[in-house]
Amino acid sequence: MKRRICQFSCGAASAVATKLTLSKFPDSIIVNAYIQQEQSDNRRFLLDCETWFGQKIIVVQNEKYAGSTYEVWKRKQFMKGRHGAPCSLELKRSILATVKAPGDIYVIGFTVEESDRFHTLCERFPEETFEAPLIAANLSKSDCFALIDKAGIILPLMYRLGYSNANCVGCPKGGQNYWQKIRRDYPAQFAEIQQIQEDIGLGAGFLAFRSGPRKGERMMLKDLPAGDGNLPDEMEEFSCSYFCEEVKEMP
Repeated sequence: MKRRICQFSCGAASAVATKLTLSKFPDSIIVNAYIQQEQSDNRRFLLDCETWFGQKIIVVQNEKYAGSTYEVWKRKQFMKGRHGAPCSLELKRSILATVKAPGDIYVIGFTVEESDRFHTLCERFPEETFEAPLIAANLSKSDCFALIDKAGIILPLMYRLGYSNANCVGCPKGGQNYWQKIRRDYPAQFAEIQQIQEDIGLGAGFLAFRSGPRKGERMMLKDLPAGDGNLPDEMEEFSCSYFCEEVKEMP
């Protein structure tokens, strides 16, 4: 029988996708990639979900980079390129090889709003088999939040602070408003990432001015415009999973 591997990212969608899968296939395996820069409350959410699932989650870590996005950026000398962020590939996708076996089915927590992304994923990796139980059940991200609440589980702190994902504190795939909010909510982490970016140079730039004479120009975090970061205005739609990016080259 083919195994199902649920990629649990400490996000609401992956949690509900895992729960749905376990209800049909209780022998499924749940895997989580530990990353240092995730908000610490993600670990509390993981433990709460283990109780909900009635099953342990296998936590794996890329030892080469000590599970650190900062280390990946420093060694790769870039933070985001045309094909995505190197941390996604090194800290998530690469370690899947430590638990995978031929014929495994990967359960991805894409919601119904992400149907196009799921189809793109399947086309990009035709040698792999994926399932998206949330899409099959026509569940949205807000539905996932409601189901987590119904289970009596408190969402990760990043959601409660207004972020659309429970990603790392300081994701290079975020936009201007996202980084303005990170600067306000997590000034120490913002300063550390800004220093890494400046040490690498402009090639590490992952933001672009949205308006004015410099529209489209890549910027350094030190040039981030003033603002508190209104995420609803920006409509953040970025996530981080084992297969969310395919990084092949430098920017």
